[in-house]
Amino acid sequence: MHRLKHGLLQAAGWLFYLSLLMGLAMALPVSTFDSESKDFIFLIGAVGIWRYSMGATHFVRGMIFLYIVYPHLRRKVRKLGKAADPSHVFLMVTSFRIDALTTAQVYSSVIREAIDCGLPTTVVCSIVEMSDELLVKSLWNRMNPPSRVKLDFVRIPGTGKRDGLAYGFRAISRHLPDDRAVVAVIDGDTVLAEGVVLKTVPWFQMFGNVGGLTTNEFCEVRGGYIMSEWHKLRFAQRHINMCSMALSKRVLTMTGRMSVFRATVVTNPDFIADVESDSLQHWRLGRFKFLTGDDKSSWFSLMRLGYDTFYVPDAAINTVEHPPEKSFIKASRKLMFRWYGNNLRQNSRALGLGIKRLGVFTSVVLFDQRVSMWTSLLGLTVALIASFKYGTAFILVYLLWIGIDLVAVVLRTPDRPGLPGDSLLQPDRRRAGEDLRVLPPRPTVLDPPTHVSDP
Repeated sequence: MHRLKHGLLQAAGWLFYLSLLMGLAMALPVSTFDSESKDFIFLIGAVGIWRYSMGATHFVRGMIFLYIVYPHLRRKVRKLGKAADPSHVFLMVTSFRIDALTTAQVYSSVIREAIDCGLPTTVVCSIVEMSDELLVKSLWNRMNPPSRVKLDFVRIPGTGKRDGLAYGFRAISRHLPDDRAVVAVIDGDTVLAEGVVLKTVPWFQMFGNVGGLTTNEFCEVRGGYIMSEWHKLRFAQRHINMCSMALSKRVLTMTGRMSVFRATVVTNPDFIADVESDSLQHWRLGRFKFLTGDDKSSWFSLMRLGYDTFYVPDAAINTVEHPPEKSFIKASRKLMFRWYGNNLRQNSRALGLGIKRLGVFTSVVLFDQRVSMWTSLLGLTVALIASFKYGTAFILVYLLWIGIDLVAVVLRTPDRPGLPGDSLLQPDRRRAGEDLRVLPPRPTVLDPPTHVSDP
């Protein structure tokens, strides 16, 4: 019944949207659509050709990776068997002021993965508040992991995620991991799907120069319907772009929600410094330190240190998204400022690494990021000027074109392209969180975990 209702609502939405497009088309003179008329308007200039060709290139490359290259690579990884297993797995989670239910779901899924993966594992909790520590201890006692799974607390000041990551990396370095160990960096609002560890860790033995890889992300938005659908569309586009860049082993961001690194990378002092104290020198404002964008900093550091990056599309995580504002316009504006601001701040120095290090296609994509903030304004500017000078038909044609373009974008980015023989549907969060709608009690006194570290 729920599916039927959802399908009817979607059908009604499409009918309403297409009716609006038809209304715009009917408001235009008939001669506008006559190719022999002087009023015919259909022009894609150099900028339009550039933008559409980049989108088409990403889509084609993404489909080649998803349906041809990745299944072949996955079969090769499976043939490696136990030889691809790491010597040790570190699951590092950073948490600060996240609601108790989400925290319980996250750590429950992390501990479950540590138990189920069958590998020597250490769960590293980089936390600020005592309540989080008590909650994790309660879950630990309740789930009773085997002796090969250890627990390590790192208490940090609430000075930001970058500091939390750096303290966690240093705590891991004190374990003296060897060259075959790997580290999964997990955000405090990320629930791991079943098997995500075993789907990600073998790739480091398959590709000797891959320093980090990232995962496929699904989201649950704590907001309105429009905000939720907007996030789904963006995550689907992210999925295709990640697949496209993985074809060159140049994925452009190590997603902070969950990425996996070689232990030799996260224990490298240069990498830790890049994540903890990344900054930018501005010609007018001077030096300022980055607060967000640690995923871009870690990617740039990997590129600078000579590593490749990869994407595992069938390793799924589930994130809880909290929009910064109730209004869709205000929230999407803030999020776009943050996302694209991080891209822009990292872009120029990334291009400075050169084509030899990045490759031709990656350099073109980075250049496209730099110019697209201006090209997106060109069509609207030209339409407005033409409307003032020649008539309102130009702005109506522009709106019609944008409407048709959005339909093409939605059809090009389905809910999530899958893999042959595998389902990438969103896993059941109730299972991931072990039905933690009723939280375990927070004890006042508990036996200490196997190992506890201070920063």
